Amino acid sequence: MKSSSSLLWKVGVILILGGLVVLPALFSNLGSNLGIQRVEARIDGASRLISVTPLSMEGEMCEYPPPGHASAAAALGTPPVARAPADEAIPINPVTVALALQQQGASAPRAADPDAARKAAVAARKPVRTIRDRYPQFSAVAVDPVNDEVVLQDENLFQVMVFGRTTNTPRAAAMSEPTRSIRGPNTYLELNCAVYIDPKTGNIYSLNNDTERHMTVWDRQARGDASPTWKLRTPMGSFGLAVDEEAEELLITAQHEQVVAAYSKTARDDDPPKWVLWGDKTLIADPHGIAIDTKLNVFFVANFGSTSSPRAARPGENPLLVAVGRGNMIPGSGRFVPPSITVYDKKARGDTAPIRVITGPNTQLNWPAGLFVDSERGELYVANDGGNSILVFSTEANGNAAPVRVLKGPRTKLSYPSNIFVDLKNDELWVANFGNHRATVYRRTAAGDTAPIREIRSAPDGTPAPTLANVRITYDTTRDQILAPN
Repeated sequence: MKSSSSLLWKVGVILILGGLVVLPALFSNLGSNLGIQRVEARIDGASRLISVTPLSMEGEMCEYPPPGHASAAAALGTPPVARAPADEAIPINPVTVALALQQQGASAPRAADPDAARKAAVAARKPVRTIRDRYPQFSAVAVDPVNDEVVLQDENLFQVMVFGRTTNTPRAAAMSEPTRSIRGPNTYLELNCAVYIDPKTGNIYSLNNDTERHMTVWDRQARGDASPTWKLRTPMGSFGLAVDEEAEELLITAQHEQVVAAYSKTARDDDPPKWVLWGDKTLIADPHGIAIDTKLNVFFVANFGSTSSPRAARPGENPLLVAVGRGNMIPGSGRFVPPSITVYDKKARGDTAPIRVITGPNTQLNWPAGLFVDSERGELYVANDGGNSILVFSTEANGNAAPVRVLKGPRTKLSYPSNIFVDLKNDELWVANFGNHRATVYRRTAAGDTAPIREIRSAPDGTPAPTLANVRITYDTTRDQILAPN
């Protein structure tokens, strides 16, 4: 059976509880003098407290009206909202489920403890309304040139979608339907953020981020709520995936663990990594995309720019497992650094410094996410998420180097591009846009404010994309503020 995350089918959702906005892993403990307690919950294990921020809770506190009461909506400045039909399943994020299970497992409040009873009453409230995106949001893309197909990751509804490569959504059409998709509680798909197609077998490798710590592998014809052909337990914060076909190794970046971990290409279940790149000297800082240059024998890592120092392995611990496990960093060592792309020799292991670093204002790097290397032309493609742009560098770029070309502007329809793929056979550039329900296609050499030659749209044109699949947010009732990460 699947882990506890299979209890409910879910996507990213905001629950508005009579004035309290809740998203996964960040809660406001209103009845406690500790204020906001941030808890990261592992679906496959125990939760752990990350930090406590004291907040002043002085002053009177309004009693919360029962769910659905007119005054509950009035408190939010909105008219009463009708409840969802009884047969409509409201998707719940697995982290929320984990926290609820943790709370249920706690000892029952004493009858004489009114504060505990009040907390229990608050926890039992139903949402006044929900905000969610009912449409796929594309987080990653890969082209299968042999079968003339494109595979798109949908991080919002947790599915892998396969389209014909030349699919082009007409302007008047609501969306394009895939030829097949993989979706359901048996798939182990959650926050799936990277994809790789095996050039020999056509197998699809799908990587999850944050909540379901597995990479899943599928036969190319898989569809529906199917179990994966095999799966591999990966670091919790896995994001980027590259495959070294010559060495038959999977290279996976992990955000929270600040590591690049290499596994055998056929690794499965609880197989450990073969080697890791991990430590302060590596300059890894919230790693995202990763790509291999087979001509220069190097690999590139895209870093958002937040990092911590690793702790030493304790006696009896396997350093490889420490590097890919939770709690592998020194508390209080966190810091921010500029975004960068770090470059390593393919033989780099352990705490090894990069041979080059691309960083600085001329680079235009702003949350660099997906990477792709065209080794023959010597070009490095960057999905520049925070800059709504595609940056192309020389594979030999170093320091504060400017891109050789930039794709950016309103005509490009780029919106939070999270992943990129260059179809070398058909000379096309593919972009997965997380901000507008689109995968856009361009000529490989496109630059400036150039419109796409095709697009695959997953929602009616103009439909807002709230990008709720993997964010954390809360509402501070004392200060009347919404707290959100940037």
